[in-house]
Amino acid sequence: MVVLDSTVVNVALPDIQRSLDFTQASLTWVVNAYLVTFGGLLLLAGRIGDRFGRKRVFLVGMAVFTVASVGCGSASSAELLIVARLVQGVGAAIGSSVIVAIIVTEFRAPRERGTAIGFFSFTGSAGGSLGLVLGGALTQAAGWHWIFFVNVPIGLVAACLGALVIDESEAHRNREAFDVPGSILLTAATMLAIYAVVNSDAAGWGSPETIGAGCAAAALFAAFMGAQRHTSNPILPPRLLRVRAVYASTLVRALLYLGLTGQFFLGTEFLQRVVGFGSLGTGLSYLPSAATIALLSVSLTPRLVARFGTRPLLLAGLSLAIAGLLLFARAPSHASYATDLLPPLVLIGAGAGLSFMPTIMLGMSAAAPADAGVAAGLVNVSQQLPGAVGVAVLATIAASRSRALRVTGALPHAALTAGYHLGFLLAGGSVLLGLLVAFVAVDGGKH
Repeated sequence: MVVLDSTVVNVALPDIQRSLDFTQASLTWVVNAYLVTFGGLLLLAGRIGDRFGRKRVFLVGMAVFTVASVGCGSASSAELLIVARLVQGVGAAIGSSVIVAIIVTEFRAPRERGTAIGFFSFTGSAGGSLGLVLGGALTQAAGWHWIFFVNVPIGLVAACLGALVIDESEAHRNREAFDVPGSILLTAATMLAIYAVVNSDAAGWGSPETIGAGCAAAALFAAFMGAQRHTSNPILPPRLLRVRAVYASTLVRALLYLGLTGQFFLGTEFLQRVVGFGSLGTGLSYLPSAATIALLSVSLTPRLVARFGTRPLLLAGLSLAIAGLLLFARAPSHASYATDLLPPLVLIGAGAGLSFMPTIMLGMSAAAPADAGVAAGLVNVSQQLPGAVGVAVLATIAASRSRALRVTGALPHAALTAGYHLGFLLAGGSVLLGLLVAFVAVDGGKH
């Protein structure tokens, strides 16, 4: 639900705009409001889980998310929908921030833990493409309200099962003073950074609004890092960032998500605006990629990691993703799905299916049990924030390239295609940089 709701609204935006009288400028906040609170509260929510109990925090998050979904589907004005999406992002952050920590504490055996993280990796990486399919189908069949109402029965089932089968963590017995100043600084810095990124598409990267938010985020984060050295129970323990496996896996995961999320956004645009697919057809075209991720994440990758370790699988996965992105950058405007689009999509899916699980296991295996929640928050932040950056940066560069070619006399269709191709190449470059970091900084041990 959490991943779906970051993309499920995309195909329903035209219907939402007509129904609630959104302006074109304000329409983007149906997506961005969710991303700002979701990404901004992940680390704080993870630390709260370490302090007060992860099961408790998970159930609170599910409750907030489910109630907010009712608010989204029932919204009768643009303002109410944006507020409900903000609250929905809060619930998503609270609930999802502790999931990886719950997995690594509930599943002790390496094989079982690998399988569980494989399922988690699949939901995180394939949820975006499934969201496009589900959003298109629900919008066409029942109206845009149901892209939110569908969360309600799923949320109720998840909360009931969570209450029954999840064991509470022991960390809630820790009664040290909670790091309130650090929590405020970190949350404000993260939310401002995400706001600067997601708003840059409309305001521009060089606008005073974007630069001001970015500078304020940097200043707050610097103040936060300074404060963490002088508190007894920091929200982001400096010792965690000094662990090589943690910072290396976080950087690799960030570069991977920057490239793949940017490609996902530009790829859907390319299929609709250049190749001529409809919204539902675009979502369906990504299903082979999602199926490949599922096959690898759930069944094959856990066994391969248990046999060969995380590093070989990570290097192989990143290499496949790069190959897929470079092939996608060669797709012509008259692309055939079977020959020009399906092979790179499957390669990208294979790369994601082999890469996501090792990056999670690397970071979580090196974290102490008391820091599992904040380490899980880092996993989520290193997906959400780079994903938002990837969409904003690559979309801006692709659009600039297309405009420049139009000025020189290129035909609109050719200019549009060339802009997307540049975006795909840069996405591949981001993953290539992640491959270099993994090659240099990730050790060859089994995790």
